[in-house]
Amino acid sequence: MTTKIRCGWCEKDDLYRDYHDNEWGKPVYDDPTLFEFLILETFQAGLSWYTVLSKRENFKKAFDNFNVEVIAKYNEEKIESLCLDAGIIRNRLKIKSAVSNAQAFIKIQKEFGSFSKYIWAFVDGKPIDNNPKSLSDVPAKTPISDTLSKDLKKRGFKFVGSTVMYAHMQATGMVNDHIEDCFTRK
Repeated sequence: MTTKIRCGWCEKDDLYRDYHDNEWGKPVYDDPTLFEFLILETFQAGLSWYTVLSKRENFKKAFDNFNVEVIAKYNEEKIESLCLDAGIIRNRLKIKSAVSNAQAFIKIQKEFGSFSKYIWAFVDGKPIDNNPKSLSDVPAKTPISDTLSKDLKKRGFKFVGSTVMYAHMQATGMVNDHIEDCFTRK
């Protein structure tokens, strides 16, 4: 029986292993999934990804299956109900930013034809393979994530610092940071 070698960060439990094996680092080009990851990453700011991942289904329910058009129209009453939802991260600023980020996301879709076209242009449309030998070789941010973060902020996005955006780039496969021995590389 051969044991699969994975990136060390995901060995906490089956939830993390499944996310690593089936989602993390796989290129995502569809706007609904990119929006879902953007919302989840912004809620991660200052917290662990595991905290967000373990509440992902609750977020999906609370945020209308991450429907950008619906979230963009949330009113104060909806924001208040989300602040009371124990199944998600109840940070009022992050919840309000989900609404303004949805509005800004739609503006980008209109300007570029899709959010995917916009964001993938930062890596010339194809994943950057960093080929790290170990986790210590994986950066927390890069000049590209710095540029992306600044551009998103200029367009009205919130909670999109460079570290958050680099995590988004990793999650959506814009960069491949699976360590060189990880079975998902093969």
